[in-house]
Amino acid sequence: MASSILDLVGNTPLVELKRINPNPNVTIYGKLEGNNPGSSVKDRAAFSMIKGALDRGEINAKTRLIEATSGNTGIALAMIASIYGIDIELVMPANSTRERVLTMEAFGAKVTLTDGIESARDYADAKAQEPGYFMLNQFANPDNWKAHYRTTGPEIWRDTAGKVTHFVSSMGTTGTIMGTSRFLKEQNPDVQIVGCQPTDGSSIPGIRKWPEEYLPKIFERERVDRVIEVSADNATATTRRLAREEGVFAGMSSGGAAWAAVQLAQELDSGVIVTIVCDRGDRYLSSDLFG
Repeated sequence: MASSILDLVGNTPLVELKRINPNPNVTIYGKLEGNNPGSSVKDRAAFSMIKGALDRGEINAKTRLIEATSGNTGIALAMIASIYGIDIELVMPANSTRERVLTMEAFGAKVTLTDGIESARDYADAKAQEPGYFMLNQFANPDNWKAHYRTTGPEIWRDTAGKVTHFVSSMGTTGTIMGTSRFLKEQNPDVQIVGCQPTDGSSIPGIRKWPEEYLPKIFERERVDRVIEVSADNATATTRRLAREEGVFAGMSSGGAAWAAVQLAQELDSGVIVTIVCDRGDRYLSSDLFG
């Protein structure tokens, strides 16, 4: 029994992805972050950032939080802010799926839509300068990556019995890959950290290739051994394969990371790959992802 929904954040399972794996000498595991209470990996960072700010006295129940998000972080922040009784305004691109907006509003958040994620970040930055507002700033907040250093990395190491050889993750705010890289490299410097970015011209929710001026401040290039670029078509096709062949219902960024894991598996003689399955697919039903 859990005393709070917050007790259910983390400790998500690994599941072997056998049918999409082309190499019988390599094992691919998907870490099912959709099993978090807010249905995504972002529950970890959102909890860490809000609790950190509360513990430091930076915010209280009278604070109004403001944050730019492409979706999952906003849902997680809305859920956790509701538990602490804190008002929050979330700023996101107008092309975000209706499910995401409605979910944030269900948790009591105010949602403001802008032309794109860069303009959402600019809007939130400006609002944060007004009295009474506080921005957690997932792109620069060390509590983002620390959540994964404390939880995601240790869980992967524990659940693979230290046998993980490669970790594959989409890169958005880069909190997941930064924190997990730190922990896994401390356990075994030979573990390879592989990030996913979209190919030029591809739009994949949750995976970004940031212009230099918007590059997350928490990102440290040296913590990623390799970057694999994935097209929107390959991410979409692999997301559908995950559902139809593995029974794993996930979003497009998860398909992108899984595609990268499959490409990696084809190159290896042996290994244990863990890829992050970021969220659940029901967040994308109004899009053409599964159409």
